[in-house]
Amino acid sequence: MQDTIEQRACKLAVYMIETGATVRKAAQHFGISKSTVHKDLSQRLPQYNRLLHEQVRQVLELNKQERHIRGGMATQRKYKKDT
Repeated sequence: MQDTIEQRACKLAVYMIETGATVRKAAQHFGISKSTVHKDLSQRLPQYNRLLHEQVRQVLELNKQERHIRGGMATQRKYKKDT
């Protein structure tokens, strides 16, 4: 069981680093919940691979800084469909 959790956490990190995906996109891609992705990356990954954790943390921080922009664009798309 531990091997699969470690592998999943590392695969998630590599996927997010390579694609710049959000937690939501990664969860959809791997078929798991957002909370599992977040827990794997923030709590479990540092135990397994420090370097990978530092890299994915930068992606998570960037996504956090940009989330208000993505939310605004989604709202704009929603209301453009109505007109």
